[in-house]
Amino acid sequence: MTANMVYTHFTTVLASILLTIVIGVPLGVCAYSFHRFRRVVLVIVEVMQTIPAMAMLGIIMVFLGAGPRTVITGLLLYSLLPVVQNTYVGLKEVSPAIKEVAKGMGMTRLYRLIHVEMPIAFPFILAGIRIAAVTAVGVAVFGSYVGGGGLGSVIQRGIRVQNMRLILTGTITLMAMAVSLDAILSFIEKRIRKRFSPH
Repeated sequence: MTANMVYTHFTTVLASILLTIVIGVPLGVCAYSFHRFRRVVLVIVEVMQTIPAMAMLGIIMVFLGAGPRTVITGLLLYSLLPVVQNTYVGLKEVSPAIKEVAKGMGMTRLYRLIHVEMPIAFPFILAGIRIAAVTAVGVAVFGSYVGGGGLGSVIQRGIRVQNMRLILTGTITLMAMAVSLDAILSFIEKRIRKRFSPH
């Protein structure tokens, strides 16, 4: 195992999560704001989650070829559900009383969404991002089968030559990466929840 493998794995996960946030949060907002759009979006992201990771990457590889793009795209599609769903639920759970007060103050729907509802829902959104990020660390292992490299290559090689040391090294590194990422996001989530909780 090399530092480059760890770096490749981490940057692949990071790129996919950033794309998931950029695409998933607006989709969650649309699901909340537009009733007709809601069912379609939620069903699609739920279906994506049921597709096995290897099958997902294989299908994408047919169109994009082997390489990091396929892995990042696969992780993006696999990570959408918690981000979209938590964005939708977070906005939906904002107190109706708060919405009425904001409306009574003359705020437009868009202004209320951006300046009132989104800040309150943000801890829920971040919780979805946290779930997606930690899941992506593990799912990215399958990227080695489609030319994505990363820590999956170490585990794959260890299995092929029946080398327990390689398997454990790759697995422990993955666990450390997932735990560290979860701890950082959990800390941020708690700080945000504390900020927006009533005193």
